[in-house]
Amino acid sequence: MFPKQALRELIANALVHQDFLATGTSVMIEMYNERVEISDPGIPPIQVERFIDEYRSRNEQLADIMRRFGICEEKGSGIDKVIDAAEVYQLPAPDFRVGETRTTAVLFAYQDFADMSKTDRIRACYQHCCLLYVSNRQMSNQTLRERFRLSSNQTGAASNIIRAPKDAGLVKSATSDSESTRYARYHPFWARLDRLIGYTSFGSLGLRTNQPWATTTSCS
Repeated sequence: MFPKQALRELIANALVHQDFLATGTSVMIEMYNERVEISDPGIPPIQVERFIDEYRSRNEQLADIMRRFGICEEKGSGIDKVIDAAEVYQLPAPDFRVGETRTTAVLFAYQDFADMSKTDRIRACYQHCCLLYVSNRQMSNQTLRERFRLSSNQTGAASNIIRAPKDAGLVKSATSDSESTRYARYHPFWARLDRLIGYTSFGSLGLRTNQPWATTTSCS
């Protein structure tokens, strides 16, 4: 029901990034019919919107030990792999939630596109845009349709999904606003302008920066 690699990445991530100064609490894995919640004590040092492109470890020595024992790989692509697995298996986008004392990653079971909420679709759109950017690609109406397995006749539905995160400032157009939304290209709000100028001239986009709160089993 849930991709093994995604579960492995999130569990390793929670173990590595937990706050060991917090007392009376530990990493928790809660399984439900429609989702798995993996949480660890502590507040992440970076925003959840930047988990896919930034990396800052709370316990770097532990991460290094886990890499040496083969529990994790090198720093880098943990959250990327989780999001990629969600796309491959057509799952709703994973949700990362920060409470007062804990950080929780939620991995959802399969849902038809028609059953996904507006919030699920917006989150998936933003994560898809980020995933492509760190892979030196750009999001478009076509790539988003491929992510949701929508037909070529559903360009309007894809454009409507893109409009919401764009209006919220989460994604920005990498092309002229006068260009048809069907052919427009998009990048995350945090994309570096100098990189955009350099890459758009060659028809591609992006640069991989350090990775997030996660790693490859990947320990970040």
